[in-house]
Amino acid sequence: MTTSAIETGGEAETEAKTFPYQRACPFSPPPEYTEMVQEDVSQVTLTGSGLRIWTVTGYHTIRRLLTDPRVSASRKHANFPFYFIAPPEFRTETSFIGYDGQEHVNTRRKAALTFTSRQVRKLRPRIEEIVDEHIDKMLSMSPPVDMHRVFSLAVPMTVICELLGIPQDKHDFFIKHGTALLGGHSSAEERQAAIVEVNAYVDDLIQLKKREPGDDLLSRAMADYASSGEEYTDRDLFNMVRLLMNGGHETTASQISLGTACLLENPDQLEQLKADPDLVKPAVDELIRIATIGDTAVPRVALDDIEIGGKVIRKGDGILCLGMAANRDPEVFPEPDKVILSRGSRKHLGFGHGVHHCIGADLARLELEIVWSRLFHRIPTLRLAKPFLEIPRKEGAVIYGLWELPVAW
Repeated sequence: MTTSAIETGGEAETEAKTFPYQRACPFSPPPEYTEMVQEDVSQVTLTGSGLRIWTVTGYHTIRRLLTDPRVSASRKHANFPFYFIAPPEFRTETSFIGYDGQEHVNTRRKAALTFTSRQVRKLRPRIEEIVDEHIDKMLSMSPPVDMHRVFSLAVPMTVICELLGIPQDKHDFFIKHGTALLGGHSSAEERQAAIVEVNAYVDDLIQLKKREPGDDLLSRAMADYASSGEEYTDRDLFNMVRLLMNGGHETTASQISLGTACLLENPDQLEQLKADPDLVKPAVDELIRIATIGDTAVPRVALDDIEIGGKVIRKGDGILCLGMAANRDPEVFPEPDKVILSRGSRKHLGFGHGVHHCIGADLARLELEIVWSRLFHRIPTLRLAKPFLEIPRKEGAVIYGLWELPVAW
């Protein structure tokens, strides 16, 4: 590996390989993280853009940064840490996850009207039906079956499309475009085309629901805004739909496949789950922690100079908060590399932290709880159909995961 001196607050560092790094296995951090964890704050060069940015690994350091007003989530900054070549539309702020300050507060509050815990709990019966329907479909096929395609992608997409009143024949459209945006292998042109096509569809959907409201979340959101006295715009509705489609589908699908594989690779823990159905609630959070599918999905930009451990992140510098490193902090999670379903700690950073904590966390937890309850009850002999480490992985993707999950029973 070549080295060069890099000034970081008066100190010289060794230049690392281009980032992101590959995981040792889907449930282990990249080997390069070992040294980075010792440093807490390091500089890396991003693959694709060649931009030099900071990475932060410490659990407590990340939590402080994510509540620090001196960092911005806005994609409009010149040094925003995209580690792929981003088309211009990636900087147009089509979701409040890229807003700061009062703009973020106002927009998130409007979306939150549709995501109360009470409203999410009402979805349980229908989500249970959807999960069972897709287990039936899987059981009707001759194994081996690609569970990722038939089940993991299909369940959250069906949930989201029903919530928004999107016809089932559009499922493949959104799966295809979600993969283009978040899968890690797409060119800038492919990402740009996906953005344009999805945006056009969402715009048309909003206008349709205005003309012909139905029994769906988007129509109810419009009614909720009106009854609450909240002013809203098409942009607010657009933000909510895009957030649900991107964040509520690809993330949950990846978590289903990775979490299921993790259970199958840890049979002692799986047997505990089968013996005690109540274990599923803490199991959901432990599986989210151990997989950390959004390891590199928390980018920020410094709005002012920030000193951490003697190093200075300069105003305008890009920052990536590495969730997988933080979720393995032994001071917070004893025996962090072990899967302990009963641990069930919600301290993990799988849903982020601070004002940008995932607004759909309750919905994601509910879906995962139902999936792992029903899946192993209905198919207790479920097993992998090929060695786990031979299954292709989404290295370099914004949302980490598996490209397939071949299973048998």
